[in-house]
Amino acid sequence: MRLIGVTLACVLAASAAELRVGTAAVKITPPQGAAMSGYYYNRAAAGVHDDLYAKAVVLESNGQKAGMVACDVSGLPREIIDAARKAIDAGGVLRGADVMISATHTHTGPVILAGRTRYNLQGDMLRITQEYAESLPVKIAESIRLAAAALQPARAAAAIGREPSLAFNRRYHMKDGTVGWNPGKLNPNIVRPAGPVDPSVPVIYFEGAGKPLATYVNYAMHLDTVGGMEYSADYAYTLSKLLGAVKGPGMLTVFTIGCAGNVNHVDVSTRAPQKGHGEAARIGAVLAAEVLKAMKRLEPVEAGRLRVRSEMLRLPLPVIRPGDEEWARKVTPLFGKPNAAPFMDLVRAFKIMDVVARKGEPIEAEVQVITLGRQLAWVGLPGEIFTELGMAIRNASPFEFTVIAELANGSVGYVPDRKAYPEGAYEPESARCGAGSGEMMVDAATRLLVALRAAKD
Repeated sequence: MRLIGVTLACVLAASAAELRVGTAAVKITPPQGAAMSGYYYNRAAAGVHDDLYAKAVVLESNGQKAGMVACDVSGLPREIIDAARKAIDAGGVLRGADVMISATHTHTGPVILAGRTRYNLQGDMLRITQEYAESLPVKIAESIRLAAAALQPARAAAAIGREPSLAFNRRYHMKDGTVGWNPGKLNPNIVRPAGPVDPSVPVIYFEGAGKPLATYVNYAMHLDTVGGMEYSADYAYTLSKLLGAVKGPGMLTVFTIGCAGNVNHVDVSTRAPQKGHGEAARIGAVLAAEVLKAMKRLEPVEAGRLRVRSEMLRLPLPVIRPGDEEWARKVTPLFGKPNAAPFMDLVRAFKIMDVVARKGEPIEAEVQVITLGRQLAWVGLPGEIFTELGMAIRNASPFEFTVIAELANGSVGYVPDRKAYPEGAYEPESARCGAGSGEMMVDAATRLLVALRAAKD
């Protein structure tokens, strides 16, 4: 570990001194009894394995400020984003529009009630869950306020690690010619994966006054390893704990999920079980080890002008066939009743009703880019994005380091690539946006990246 420290000191001494960075973490663990998200049934939280946080980093360079907040929740409806940004505006430290607010996608976090939802909550579970959602925007804004108050001179460095052993594409070509989703371990009918994984591990490191301030880590794999009835940040918890043990408790680890709409941790080639806190700890430890390896290769990031730009897209809706709505109205009331309806029937029915409710109105989706100087860019995409789309953005980016966070600034649900729609299975069947939506996001992100890279300092 002494070698890592010496290497970082040399790297960071070479980078510009005009950057200021502040960090903060605000606890957002809900009360017991709130509804937990991630699946197609109701479950109330019975305890806390590890606390959930809104973790914020605020950057300032040449008088411009921008922020990023990562929340340990499954997803953040656009209504929550708008309310949080309004609260940030009211705080007066920076513009809400200049903050990227994302969800880590832990499946052991709370349901965030806003707008339409499949969860038919009642009684205390409904009350507790509603009250929590109402309190969350203020806590997100508080994390930004505290981070801005902690701004100090800092230096930045970046590296891209590689961890190919943890993630697996969960869509598979099957012997019968179909594409299956999570087809089961050692399934003899599996032919091959239907898509790639992205093994890259972007690491952005900030240091001030010779002390670690924050490590921003991104990885494209679902946070769905734990299950159960206790709140947990999933493998991001162990990742943060281990990096903090090495770098010191004063360093904040901010984790965001990359484009992982079709990627999880399940290795179908082995019989070994892969569920629970032990599996989450294993994944977090492997990922932490790769982050520390990447830190040995950190390159200085020159702190030039900080820029933020967004583009609001209008995504097309999928086609709803005659008779679909009538069928869906019969299926959706079965939610929460054990074995009352097949899983995929529930998936299709709620998708149909959500699309019908829009009355033909396209889905608004914000694509946001934050850049620091001419080397580093963050891209925020509002949904569970197929990994092929994220890789396309990074390959087209003119920036040396491009970090892509999904479930940022809202969620439009699953966003498959165009080829996946005729293949079917869970993600395209669930998608509220139509074919081509993902490619629209790629085009928008690429436009923003190219424009910001070409901008004159």
